[in-house]
Amino acid sequence: MNMTKPRNLALMLAALLGIIAGIVAPSAALAARSDVSTSPAVTARLITAEDGIAANTQGISAALSLKLGEGWKTYWRSPGEVGLPPEIDWSGSVNVQSAEFQYPAPTRFRAFGIENFGYEKQVTYPILITLAEPGKPAELRASVSLLVCSDICVPSNFDLALSLPGGAGIDQISAGEIAKWSARVPGDGRDTGISLRSAALSEDATSLVVELDKSTGWDDPDIFPELGEDTAFGTPDIRLSSDRATLWASLPILYLSDPADPLALTATDGNNAATLANVTISPVPAEPPFTVAAPGRSLALLGWVALLAFAGGIILNAMPCVLPVLSIKLSSALKLADGSPGRIRNGFLMTALGTLVFMWVLAAIVLALQAFGFAIGWGTQFQNPYFLVFLIVVLGLFAASLLGLFEFSLPAGLSTRLANSGGQGYLGDFATGTFAAILATPCSAPLLGTAVAFALTGSAYEVMIIFTSMGLGLALPYLIVAARPGMISALPRPGRWMLAVKLILGLLLAGTAAWLFWVLMGVSSARLALWVGVLLGLAILALGAGRWWRGRQLAGRFAPVSAVLLIAVALFLPSMVAIDDRAAITDERIDWVVFDRPEIPRLVSQGQVVFVDVTADWCLTCKANKTLVLERAPVVDALASASVVAMQADWTRPDPRIQAYLEANGRFGIPFNIVYGPAAPEGIPLSEVLTPTMVMEALETALGTPIELAENVAN
Repeated sequence: MNMTKPRNLALMLAALLGIIAGIVAPSAALAARSDVSTSPAVTARLITAEDGIAANTQGISAALSLKLGEGWKTYWRSPGEVGLPPEIDWSGSVNVQSAEFQYPAPTRFRAFGIENFGYEKQVTYPILITLAEPGKPAELRASVSLLVCSDICVPSNFDLALSLPGGAGIDQISAGEIAKWSARVPGDGRDTGISLRSAALSEDATSLVVELDKSTGWDDPDIFPELGEDTAFGTPDIRLSSDRATLWASLPILYLSDPADPLALTATDGNNAATLANVTISPVPAEPPFTVAAPGRSLALLGWVALLAFAGGIILNAMPCVLPVLSIKLSSALKLADGSPGRIRNGFLMTALGTLVFMWVLAAIVLALQAFGFAIGWGTQFQNPYFLVFLIVVLGLFAASLLGLFEFSLPAGLSTRLANSGGQGYLGDFATGTFAAILATPCSAPLLGTAVAFALTGSAYEVMIIFTSMGLGLALPYLIVAARPGMISALPRPGRWMLAVKLILGLLLAGTAAWLFWVLMGVSSARLALWVGVLLGLAILALGAGRWWRGRQLAGRFAPVSAVLLIAVALFLPSMVAIDDRAAITDERIDWVVFDRPEIPRLVSQGQVVFVDVTADWCLTCKANKTLVLERAPVVDALASASVVAMQADWTRPDPRIQAYLEANGRFGIPFNIVYGPAAPEGIPLSEVLTPTMVMEALETALGTPIELAENVAN
């Protein structure tokens, strides 16, 4: 990366040339301009302030002048997430010893939903030319490589030539243009009063935190960091002190090449700019000494989003994540069929309360993690092997109890109470509601994504209101039965048929536990899943043996104690078993490529459509979308066509790049699907639950023409 700083002497010379240009006769020759290279995207020309080389002249002021077409942009020396800076080969020149290419202060722009740094409409790059033989004529031969982007990106390669004979003279127009753009090249900060306080990487290397001072106060600042060629940063969170003299900024790191690379910070503020090179990275990030209130959001908007959250919670009851837990409540309801209306009402109210309490606890955890600077996502607890082992143990015990392998009698310890199917007390009802909410979190239902994004970017009370509304929606079926307990009387009276129902419900829960074993293998390792399965199986055998040994005091007490010990070991196993490398994505029906965010605009610039699928092993809605939509005609044929690239982001394990990508698109949970193409460079986001029509319309809209379907690979 070219990190050359501008020379103060050169700036003074350029300014002097501009003054001289003002008094030169308008009839001065315009010889200091090369022929023009023209295309619809860019018009390029090589210019110099001098018409010729005067005696004893050691250097000349040149520039690459670009005029960009409407909507076209080109790049700074550090282009952002994607892009390429200009490159010039001077090897064909005569009497040129060196050429120092300089970059005016950039602006920030978005393309394909990605942050880029560069220029639009017009830019002139000043070039300081040092002559090999002072005072002798020179031939400037520039072979330029340039990337310009609009809806597509087009590499431009062209040659420019400019002859400078002996003699003195100034080109009025060229000198003025060079002086103007030389003044925009950032200095070292001394002339603008910009200075560095501190710069540090966060502990997890997901953000860069900087503090800068400006003696005259900040007006409209921006920060452009450079940390190695491959490191990319997202949009900064910039905050100013009350006197506007101090700037604090946190810049999310999307890709980090090497934290040992030299750090440079370019700060812009209107016409002021400074590049602070070779910045020392501090060990501890500075905390913001001042806060910025979140943008005001009306009560009407909050009420509307709360209604969306409530509706999303209702829809969650029909999602594959929650259905297995409803079997527990059904088993409980069967046992209560002959109970009093008061007992039925209270039992279902406790189930609803369990759902709400979990949502409140989850909201409190979200607020606490946000306060400590952690990134939050919906359902990300399923990336934690400890959480998965806990769920596997509890659901395994639920299933074994329903299958009749053992039965607990109250009072008992907390683990035995959680294993109760819910018919022997309010604690079981409460636990049922809690587990319904827990298993709902890896799913994202329609309307829920908007509500969660609103909550996770809002204030504390907004988080609590949205999560409470979501919990009420999820608990609505229980609240309806609590309001009309007579509905339970419509169920058949208990009898031998209940044994068959319990067998089916137990198998459903066992299937859920098996799914969680598979998820655990993806999150951690097959060894951990195997050991947890062995220990849980031994614990269930011990509990079953304790049931038969109940009449033998010593054996009857030893069996449950040994089961508790086995379960305790299983819960701590994730700390003892190494995590395996995640296997590469394989799919017989769809040729997925691994998610590569910078590759998206490159593919789109080549006229292709990119279908991005953010998924995870623990996301059942993702699996349903894949099985019912993506792997069936006509979608599977469209994804296999030559004009479409299917790109999959596997979020089974924590990945800050995928987290940052979701947040950049205003999402905090999965599934998330978005389609990019020449006619939709910013992307077309899709609903959480896909339909074939929805996907096909997005693909064809992004391409701008109908998709030519490949041969049906699904068959």
